[in-house]
Amino acid sequence: MKVTGFFDHCNINVTDLEKSITFYDKALGLKEYNRKASADGSFTLVYLADEKKNFFLELTWLKDHPNPYELGENESHICFRVAEDYDAIHQYHKENGWVCFENTKMGLYFINDPDGYWLEILPLKK
Repeated sequence: MKVTGFFDHCNINVTDLEKSITFYDKALGLKEYNRKASADGSFTLVYLADEKKNFFLELTWLKDHPNPYELGENESHICFRVAEDYDAIHQYHKENGWVCFENTKMGLYFINDPDGYWLEILPLKK
């Protein structure tokens, strides 16, 4: 699956880093390419990217970070445009139980990541 985003770089605070890495790999095909951790173990940054490294996603795990919803961080959603067969990707997300809202009339749907972020999936416009 190839994705591109409206932003060149997005940062998401996560509560379970490994679970989020697995989700973004399986759901959007973004692979880990770099990891940085503090010496004292209080935070870890993991950078994910598409194959060509045109789109980057930074996952931030903080040791003492409360649930992101408690901080009001998940009130917006992140948009992704898919560059491959949109219908096949939509079906793949449905089969995995990730689709939480869809509007077929508008040609978009949302999936939830492990921390409750709404990820808007749209077809790539040529």
